[in-house]
This record gives sequence, structure tokens and C-alpha cells, in this order.
Amino acid sequence: MLQLVRAGAQAWLRPSGCRGLSSLAEEALRPVKKSEPEPQSSAGVQEPVLRRCELPVPAHRRPVQAWVESLRGYERERVGLAELHPDVFATAPRLDVLHHVAIWQKNFKRISHAKTKTRAEVRGGGRKPWQQKGSGRARHGSIRSPIWRGGGIAHGPRGPTSYYYMLPMKVRVLGLKVALTVKLAQDDLHIVDSLELPTADPQYLMELAHYRRWGDSVLLVDLTHEEMPHNIVEATSKLKTINLIPAVGLNVHSMLKHHSLVLTLPTVAFLEKKLLWQDARYTPLYPFRLPYRDFP
Repeated sequence: MLQLVRAGAQAWLRPSGCRGLSSLAEEALRPVKKSEPEPQSSAGVQEPVLRRCELPVPAHRRPVQAWVESLRGYERERVGLAELHPDVFATAPRLDVLHHVAIWQKNFKRISHAKTKTRAEVRGGGRKPWQQKGSGRARHGSIRSPIWRGGGIAHGPRGPTSYYYMLPMKVRVLGLKVALTVKLAQDDLHIVDSLELPTADPQYLMELAHYRRWGDSVLLVDLTHEEMPHNIVEATSKLKTINLIPAVGLNVHSMLKHHSLVLTLPTVAFLEKKLLWQDARYTPLYPFRLPYRDFP
């Protein structure tokens, strides 16, 4: 209505020979085109992606992104982004597989040394305590029988006993994937560009972990033991709650034991390559050959 009134006023003030009110009304009723916003020169600051997922990703999935941090200062908490393979860091949370692998790691090196003596190993009891008949008492042949006090044990442990068994390699690999997935989902997996520290003082590392809320225990993982920086090795050697291991030693028990897991960018690439290779292989890890001594 306001546009129609404006058009009428403009027609009244115009000189003769201008368009009529009907054409002016049609012009007023015509929808007004909104002025499009001018394109901004800068599309906003985007965080740099420091690592792309190099291995092929399934068509129905997308890489998972995580922040990359730095240990060179308190404030350098986010220096970029890293893409993680979804088949390693975003698998289904199979807690049953995680439990099987954790129990296997706990037991496959366990050896029980519990041992009891049988009636043949207990000292004494070589003669018959009394004659077979005539005494009115029960028949016994030795005072070291299992039913006697101080006698041998009938079905006791006969150690040392080994609890060794092996899980299939596929199950062990899946356990590692599930542990990495759960750590990332709970925001307990942190990725750093490197393990370089400005100082070898253990107090700096403790304060850094407390400032970033990494929890009471931290597990640092680097690619190889030889490439670990001197400062981080010296700092962790004096701490009990912050441990340092190479990538080949990463296991489910260590990940569950520590509150936070810190991986370097080369470690992420190494884990993705090794764990995905297990999914693609179709031959046995160690081919069967005779004699048995050929096994590693």
C-alpha cells in the first residue's frame, strides 16, 4: 500500500504526458529485486590442513578430522587440522573385541608357579599306620593320604602353568582400531606435529599436560625410538605418569591404562598403513612349512 501511495504521488508531481496511474500501480505491485550483497574479498580464515589422508577411503565414508597441537608452548594448542582414515579411527565400537584383546594381553605371558605336593611327595607315611583288621578303626595304608591332616593334595595345582594362547591377527588388529576409535570419540586422542620441547625440564611437561587437561596419565607415541627428541626422552625418564613408546610398541593395554594418548603425524601415517594392510592381505602372515622349526 505504501508503494502504491508513493507511485501516485510521483505521478501527480510529474508533468503531463507521463504514464497513467494504472501503469504506475502495476509498477508498484511488481516485486522489488533485493540488492545482492557484494562478494567479500576474503572468505574467512580457514584452518590449514597439515595432513591429508593418503590411503584410499571408501566412497560411502569421509575422512575424520582432528586438531593438530604443538608442544612448543602453552598457547599453541591448535596449529592446524589432520585428516584421519575412517577405517582406523572411526570403526564400530566393538567393546567385546576390546575386552578379548585386553584379557589376551594380560594372560598370554602369565605363568603360574603354584604347586602342591601329592601323597607321594609328602614326607613320611611309608608304613601302614595299623593293621588291616581287628582294631575296629577304618582301613588306612598311609598317614599321608589326602583325607588325612597333613597329607598330600589330591587335585591341587601342579605348576608352573602357562596360560599362553594366541588370538587371530584380525582380532588383534580390530582391537587396536577400536581402542583408537574410542580414544578419539572420548576426546582423549591428541595429535601433535612433533614431540619437540623447548626444555628438558619435567615440570614443563607436567604443567603442559595439566594446562591442556590431558588427565593423570599420558602415553606419548613417536615413530621410532631413535628419532625421539632428546628433551622429551629426558623429561619423561623422570616422570612416572607420562610414558614414551615407539609406534611398533603401541598396544591395547597401554592405551586403556593411560588417560590420554598423544600421537605424532608420522605415527598416524604408520598406524594407518599397517592396520589397513591387515585388512587387505589374503595370505597367511607366516606360511606353514615343515619342519615346525621354520616358524619364527
